[in-house]
Amino acid sequence: MSDLELLTVAEMGEADRLAVEGGVPSLTLMEEAGKHVANLVVEEAELRLQTDIAVLCGPGNNGGDGYVAARLLKGMGYNVWVESYGDPTQLKGDAFEMYRRWDNVGDTRLISAEISAGIVVDALFGAGLSRPLEHDLKTIVEALNASGLPVVAVDVPSGLSGDLGKSLGEACVRATSTLTFWRKKPGHLLMPGLRYCGKTYVCNIGIPEQVLQVIRPKSFENGPDLWSTIFPRPKRSGHKYTRGHAVVLSGPAHATGAARLAARGALRIGAGLVTIASPPDALRVNAAHLTAIMIQPCENACKLAALLEDKRFNAVALGPGLGVGPATKNLVTEALSSTASLVIDADALTSFDADREELFAMLGDHVVITPHEGEFERLFPGLLKSAQSRLEAARAASVQAKCIVLLKGPDTIIAAPNGRTAINANAPPWLATAGSGDVLAGFVTGLLAQGMPTFEAAAAAAWLHGEAATLFGMGLIAEDLPEMIPDVIQKTGLSTWQV
Repeated sequence: MSDLELLTVAEMGEADRLAVEGGVPSLTLMEEAGKHVANLVVEEAELRLQTDIAVLCGPGNNGGDGYVAARLLKGMGYNVWVESYGDPTQLKGDAFEMYRRWDNVGDTRLISAEISAGIVVDALFGAGLSRPLEHDLKTIVEALNASGLPVVAVDVPSGLSGDLGKSLGEACVRATSTLTFWRKKPGHLLMPGLRYCGKTYVCNIGIPEQVLQVIRPKSFENGPDLWSTIFPRPKRSGHKYTRGHAVVLSGPAHATGAARLAARGALRIGAGLVTIASPPDALRVNAAHLTAIMIQPCENACKLAALLEDKRFNAVALGPGLGVGPATKNLVTEALSSTASLVIDADALTSFDADREELFAMLGDHVVITPHEGEFERLFPGLLKSAQSRLEAARAASVQAKCIVLLKGPDTIIAAPNGRTAINANAPPWLATAGSGDVLAGFVTGLLAQGMPTFEAAAAAAWLHGEAATLFGMGLIAEDLPEMIPDVIQKTGLSTWQV
């Protein structure tokens, strides 16, 4: 799975334990960690033309990594000193041994808020911290953040929960870059941890890959390695019907744009055919804007049922611009009784605000729901507040709804009822524009039409959505997103076909 697995703090602790049990000395793991920290600091120092480096070391193994980095950096000729939080002679085990090796060659001072260095290494506390920073350290961290100095964080910025991606108290180091070991943790990708970490790097410190077979993590960083092997690739001998036929339900004449955005997304991402099922009053409006996308009259749930009797219509999107109310509820109910895969979004979700259990009773593993936080809160009241993180909220919602949940945001979460989750962290801020969610619904629908499983279709759509926005850059509007997909697929190496 490449290195997309995300390990909780407990799982990473188990990985360390299993590595040592398997014959890798714990001192070797710490030495390797410190070596990689030193190498990253060298890159930052050369980039910034700095030679003065302060390494802030805490009272545990994170501090031990810092002492290793300090020793190696001093051996490279940098002006390095350690600022220790607490008495380093009271360190235990490997951390004390690394302090002893540093003490033979370098200078250790007590930490203070007056840090004057070209680069600061934050090796105070790692991902296992479970309480807020002490008051005296809180003052130091606030001063460090206010200084504007470049900070390289070891494992996670001090004060950040590695599992939750949030500060454990009122203070958390804001790093320029973060180096973590073997695998990322959810906190590196969940907001606001993503922002606290700066750019996160991962290094291999010698933990055997087979340890994953014991731990079996269920959370992943979203990316092509997670789903590229089943990404739909057309066959040379195929035709448009073998690439699936997606249906997007349109709203009334004054609200047709969202459906067209979704339909364009489904077509661009590879569906062989796309049809907009349009109410009679919107037929002319839709027809005036469409060419390759077809139109079918569809005035109510009965007409939708008749349409979906044709099994070639194998994926349906309901919600964008559809309108809120009983008519939309009926359309969703009818679509759910068909054999098609479904994407339920926007108005289609809101129409069930007062009848959540009715909706959940109809859902299944052939359905993807795509709420933003407001829609999520209406469907799953209080869950975002009661859950420890958005990741846990999405996972719990997926179990409750018995379908794939795609919780939109800067750290979009894709969750399946079996506990599998993916965090999508490649979305640029300019993706927050009207209609971008409609295009995302269309991307998911287009991939489902081509036979991609629901979890992977949702994950692939979210990642491609973010990449399309990044490739376009500032000034993006929703209409631009489908047009970027051919370039994104080409650049990602997904554009091959089957013989």
